[in-house]
Amino acid sequence: MADICDRTRLLLDGRWEERDEHLAVVAPWSGEVLGRMALGTRADVDRAVAAARTAIGRLGTAAERAAVLDRCADLLVRDREHLARIIALEAAKPWAAATLEVDRAVQTLRFSAAEARTLTGGSVPMDAHPAGAGLLGFTVRDPAGVVAAITPFNFPLNLVAHKLGPALAAGCPVVLKPAEKTPLSALALVERLLEAGAARNAVQVVTGTGAEVGSHLAGHPDVDVVTFTGSAAVGHALKAAAAPRTEVLLELGSPAALVVEAGADLDEVVPRIAAHGFGHAGQSCVSVQRVLVHASLAEELADRLVPRIASLVVGDPLDAATDVACLIEPSAAERVAAWIDEAVAGGGDLRAGGERDGAVVAPTLVVDVPRDVRLWTDEVFGPVVALRRFTDTAEAVAELAGGPDLIQVGVFTPALDTALRYVRGLRVGTVLVNESPTFRADHMPYGGVGTAGNTREGPAATVRALTREKLVLLRGGTDG
Repeated sequence: MADICDRTRLLLDGRWEERDEHLAVVAPWSGEVLGRMALGTRADVDRAVAAARTAIGRLGTAAERAAVLDRCADLLVRDREHLARIIALEAAKPWAAATLEVDRAVQTLRFSAAEARTLTGGSVPMDAHPAGAGLLGFTVRDPAGVVAAITPFNFPLNLVAHKLGPALAAGCPVVLKPAEKTPLSALALVERLLEAGAARNAVQVVTGTGAEVGSHLAGHPDVDVVTFTGSAAVGHALKAAAAPRTEVLLELGSPAALVVEAGADLDEVVPRIAAHGFGHAGQSCVSVQRVLVHASLAEELADRLVPRIASLVVGDPLDAATDVACLIEPSAAERVAAWIDEAVAGGGDLRAGGERDGAVVAPTLVVDVPRDVRLWTDEVFGPVVALRRFTDTAEAVAELAGGPDLIQVGVFTPALDTALRYVRGLRVGTVLVNESPTFRADHMPYGGVGTAGNTREGPAATVRALTREKLVLLRGGTDG
């Protein structure tokens, strides 16, 4: 298959177009140049948005859109290993995680197809008010318009599916700007959407830099909705730059927390921290980063984590035995290593890892991390778990409630009343009881609050965010 080509192209007005300027797409693990990404311009964005606007109301019936999404899902199943290889190469995602990402994208598209088939409004009991006597009221949902989708590097296939699938289900044409470090997976998905029969101009693709393409796309006056997944700093900057009429949906990051209460089953906790704190080198917005553990279990948890961390295989993402590969680029690893050093210098106890070699950071555990260091206050986006101990539930709830805004919190406890104290006491997107904060099923409403985001992803939630409710009132004729 030819998805990894020497030079990528832009998709504008139904045609793939070459460009003279390119940016190398480099495999983070090997340093190999995988291909060269076409550099779009502001003028290309203008053309893409104009072409997308011609497709409003012309993407087919709900049944036709659903059929396209289901056929695209079938094509992902057909090409599973090929697509996983692209993900593993360009994102340095270990093979098991890369194949899982393809499987998840399949489900994202299937759930999107289901939403296309079942999207509906509701009835309004007009005669509940005296003025409504004789009126029949109901609502329908219309597409919001042109959607600008800007996606991150860490899930280069599935998070693109989370943008394209619900938008097409809702009947919204999309202008896609994929991450400049991982555009190949996104382009492969778009190729399969076209193969599946997507309507003309359902999707435009403008690859390029955030400064040139992303900022102009987000601020374009003819874009109706911007949907962005990525860092909080970039997301809030894009929101500030958006046109006044444009709605901006943000799915951002946070230093995810896992709480281990007294009486928690460490046989359940330890493997989840090992898998979810270090998988994809911690490059997930809900990777286990901060662990609050009851003082009665703190030493045992740390002692049990150390050998589990030591057993993780660091290596080539294409090797099926690999658990952890490298970060997306050496500069990211340098930053993570600096945060580790800062935490240790502030009094943290380095129990495992801490070493860096190029873009590789060894899986790291730091115990008794100071509360004021970046490893505790900010999202590290690296293979590092920081541990602090607490003595009672009120203390732990206050620690999380007074900290940064969050997407998800995991709480391990055998006591329902204890779990409910976190449910009631925390303003977060999701509280997961006896599960890691990294857990996500692709149909569930997923997202953070405050600086961590302002929307929910998952096809059902996203389709509703990308449609507008219209009320219809019908007055019948008089009797007789």
